[in-house]
Amino acid sequence: MGRVAALSIVDALAAELRQRVFAGDLTHADALTEAEIARTYEVARPTAKAAIEKLVGEGLLQRGAHKTARVLHLGPDDVRDIYRTRAGLESQVLRELAPTRIVPADAVTANAEIAALTDGAPLSVVEPDMRFHTSLVDAVGSPRTSRIFRTLVSEVRLCMVQVQGKHLLTTSSIVAEHQQILDALADGDGDSAVAVLSEHLGHARERLATVLGESGPVTALPEQD
Repeated sequence: MGRVAALSIVDALAAELRQRVFAGDLTHADALTEAEIARTYEVARPTAKAAIEKLVGEGLLQRGAHKTARVLHLGPDDVRDIYRTRAGLESQVLRELAPTRIVPADAVTANAEIAALTDGAPLSVVEPDMRFHTSLVDAVGSPRTSRIFRTLVSEVRLCMVQVQGKHLLTTSSIVAEHQQILDALADGDGDSAVAVLSEHLGHARERLATVLGESGPVTALPEQD
């Protein structure tokens, strides 16, 4: 018989801190010390330290002097590097999926959820959008590729938290481009799927880079309807 693994205190604390980061409750301005975390959550300092180290390992927090951790602050160069890596990885995934004409059901469901969004909150689209892309990567069936991609997803979510309140892309444009990717996969056309993906990620990359403080020239993009 299989065993149900109990969630450790460290994992539970790390999950709580992670959620606060993604919700924007914790920002780069907040100093997260082991003593403060231990006091706030009424846990032992070694537990607080382990939870902080877990998020440092995930790339969500960075350590400073005197054991102080802060939420990672991402700038324009970081955004471009993240999206360059995403584009390479996801393009390969689409090329592998296309010959099999695999259209992951989870991706279809996630895109439908985006289409149904009505609250207009910029962060509300992030979870289903990331789930759409993650489901494509997972469909390849490589645990290592999926694990690497989830690190990128965490950093993308950090980017979006930093620019919350900014409507960078409309849900209709996101849904339309997602659907084009799914249609290309269904047709077995990997090149078309990759072309749409490149444009899709390019829109997000340039607008994120601009909002996060790009000082040099940035490619102008038309507004999406």
